[in-house]
Amino acid sequence: MSSSTPQYLARHWPAFAGVLVLLAAPLAITYWDQPFYLDVLMRLMILAIAASSLNLILGYGGMISLGHSVYIGIGAYAVGIPAYYDQYSGVLQLLLALGGAGIFALVTGLICLRTRGAYFIMITLAFAQMMYFTFVSIEEYGGDDGLVIYARSDFGGLFDVENSIRLYYLVAACLLLTLLLVHRIVNSHFGMVIRGAKSNEPRMRAVGFPTFRYRLACYVISGMLCGLAGWLMGNFTGFISPEMMDWTRSGELIAMVILGGSGTLLGPTIGAAVFIGMETVLAEVTVYWHLYLGLLLILVAKFGRGGLGGLWQRIRGVR
Repeated sequence: MSSSTPQYLARHWPAFAGVLVLLAAPLAITYWDQPFYLDVLMRLMILAIAASSLNLILGYGGMISLGHSVYIGIGAYAVGIPAYYDQYSGVLQLLLALGGAGIFALVTGLICLRTRGAYFIMITLAFAQMMYFTFVSIEEYGGDDGLVIYARSDFGGLFDVENSIRLYYLVAACLLLTLLLVHRIVNSHFGMVIRGAKSNEPRMRAVGFPTFRYRLACYVISGMLCGLAGWLMGNFTGFISPEMMDWTRSGELIAMVILGGSGTLLGPTIGAAVFIGMETVLAEVTVYWHLYLGLLLILVAKFGRGGLGGLWQRIRGVR
């Protein structure tokens, strides 16, 4: 064993502890017969995937999208629409979710990424709201009332996601793979160009990097990862509606990224955990729990540079 291994484990023990807790949670939940908390953890992990996908363009690329929830909706409808026609193939639905989200990100990205700042924010919002009202207007698929999914994705007996425990582990595996993919991307040559373009795009173009193509590729990857989260959400809830695409949902994803720490690997997951934790606990006390979330966001923005994840690192003295 390398001498640096103990140092690595000591530095990253919270992440390893979190993985162990996620893996062991279903056993404890089953033992105490509290299935509600299994649903809470699954929703947390699905939103963590979506927030991590947003962090890829926001935290590392400086692209602030206020329409990112549209990809959750696309992924969810990729489950619901085939199911409406009695097509439950998991492979088909997953390909539709990833392909649909990727194509939408490619087409809209070609337009959005030619703008900057507030213009980029507003164009991403506009495209998302266009999709929102499009699905509201389609009465065939429930319109504003939504669409019930009567069966989850079918993988031909290889993996039964009708079982909530198995669906839980599928969601956990997707979250870990998403974090691994984001880590590999941001630490690759590709990721260095994306981060360099965030800091000084004219300089990156001056040295010969086609930054538009890099940023577009990053935008498409982010959209596909969020489409994956939507596919999982459709299977998890068994009900989909255009409300999944509303701009307020995108605002919640941004809040998760900021709370946990934008531009950090685990920040979005931490933010999703705080968001879902506050919703679960405070919603039992008051319907105005968003007020306390807003106060926490103000405190983090004012005093918690790097979010809660950055604050934790400073407390531990990690540079």
